[in-house]
Amino acid sequence: MRIADKMGFNQVNQNLGKNRSDMTELQNQAATQKRINKPSDDPLSAARVLAARTEEHSNSQFIKNINNAKSFLEFSDQSLGELSDILVRAKELAVSQSNDASGNAETRNVTAAEIEQIYNQSVQIGNRKLGERYVFAGSKTQSAPFNNAGEYRGNDGDMKIQTQKDSFVAMNISGNKVFLGRGLGGDGVVRPRYESPTDVESLKDFQNEEARRQQSNQELEENFLPTRGPASELRQKPTDKRDPVTGGAGVNLFSTLKGLEISLRANDKEGVQEALDTLDLAISQVVLARSEVGSRIMAVNNTMDSLQKAVVDNKTTASQLEDADAFQVISDINKTESTLKAALETSGKLIQPSLLDFIK
Repeated sequence: MRIADKMGFNQVNQNLGKNRSDMTELQNQAATQKRINKPSDDPLSAARVLAARTEEHSNSQFIKNINNAKSFLEFSDQSLGELSDILVRAKELAVSQSNDASGNAETRNVTAAEIEQIYNQSVQIGNRKLGERYVFAGSKTQSAPFNNAGEYRGNDGDMKIQTQKDSFVAMNISGNKVFLGRGLGGDGVVRPRYESPTDVESLKDFQNEEARRQQSNQELEENFLPTRGPASELRQKPTDKRDPVTGGAGVNLFSTLKGLEISLRANDKEGVQEALDTLDLAISQVVLARSEVGSRIMAVNNTMDSLQKAVVDNKTTASQLEDADAFQVISDINKTESTLKAALETSGKLIQPSLLDFIK
């Protein structure tokens, strides 16, 4: 077989090009410390690296969401703790003025002034803001939820944040639940939510139960007789109107405090005594709301731990797939460099002098 000069030249040129290409690729790996710099380097590993990075970015965003919700929940917990403390103080004052041995008209009038301050402080806690958002306003976070009369102007909306894929947690608790007791029972227990009837029989049972509940509420309101004097006008009733779904009846904190204040100013010992039980329910109501906030904080903390571990795992997986072994790269560079030198030395022998060299 005849080997032409052109064939030899092409063979030398091809080998030198391959050696230089290998050297360039290895030098790029040494400079970037990455084994995969483009998808064509390893398509399967590149796809797995991209998937790991996508999940890592998602988890990082979930962590940011959780940090935001955690600060909101912790601030709510702190506010509820302060509310619980001032209600305990109101109960202590009511106990001290509930009998003639430790209270009289003058001391009750002085105590009423402190109860008034507790009432104002309760309204201020209800209108707490974190940044530019009101904490207890539901989803209407741009306007104050309570006025000076204790009327609620917010809503029941939940501000939910995504903590994981298909997982959401409410970062707030509405003020009408904490301060007005809506959705809570008179004993401070959260009632189970209504579940839609699944058949005709369950629907009829629900309708009958609803009719009995409404009849019972109507009889209770008809049998309730207000007591004499101005102290009874704002006194908390034994139960509020029941929610048609949950059947809950909580305590209005503002009406309770205002009723206690009026009873003290009117020197109404019986009214002060009646306020004690209502204050117990109010304190239990706040503690219940605080426990709900605490359970959410614990849930987001657990989710945070799992997300942080997932971020580390994804980084480890991506590193194992795309990072270059420095010792292996240096070894390959030395080997390729020796190969390139050998190719350059042997290429001169392969390309023999041509006729033109003799003509010179």
